[in-house]
Amino acid sequence: MIKAFLFLIVSVLGLCLLSCKKENREISQPEKITVDENLSKNDTFKILSKYPELKLFSSEKVENLTRTAHIVQEDGYYESFLYPRRKQYRFFQFSDYKCKTEYKGDTINIWLNNYNGYFGNGVLVKVFNDQFLIQDIDPKALKGEIKFINSYPVYQKLVLNKYIFQKSDSIYGFIDYETKLDSLVTKNFRGYFKTKIK
Repeated sequence: MIKAFLFLIVSVLGLCLLSCKKENREISQPEKITVDENLSKNDTFKILSKYPELKLFSSEKVENLTRTAHIVQEDGYYESFLYPRRKQYRFFQFSDYKCKTEYKGDTINIWLNNYNGYFGNGVLVKVFNDQFLIQDIDPKALKGEIKFINSYPVYQKLVLNKYIFQKSDSIYGFIDYETKLDSLVTKNFRGYFKTKIK
């Protein structure tokens, strides 16, 4: 009886570990990028070129003359109350994002972030071999630190103006990304970005 009970517990734990490993593999799978050669003609980029780049903190060195991103991030989470027993959905929206892109080896790193000198909230998009992978930036990192948090993508799409880029090329893009950060917190990240690759 005891052996059967121990076997059952070990089997359940084993299945849980296997399902967790399978889920982690699914999270880290790259997706195919979509190419739209006419993306740079989108009206959003014309509007971005009329506005100066955001300055998110006073000592920041602004690298671009015009806005590099128009991205809206919507975050939401459920907050529980004990009395009266109910759940309330809290919703936040951010639109102060900037784009910075750099070539590292065979990978293009696209930073879509609103770092203000102390913390940032956004994503790093890694583009390689006509594919992309999105990592969520941890807003709790210390000054000067870069950390990422685990997330569970629901939907992700990246559109770029071409497949092959070199340093100093202009890159135009559109991102549509929905993820769960945990069972209570969701994140929707959508918009356009443009910059030169460094």
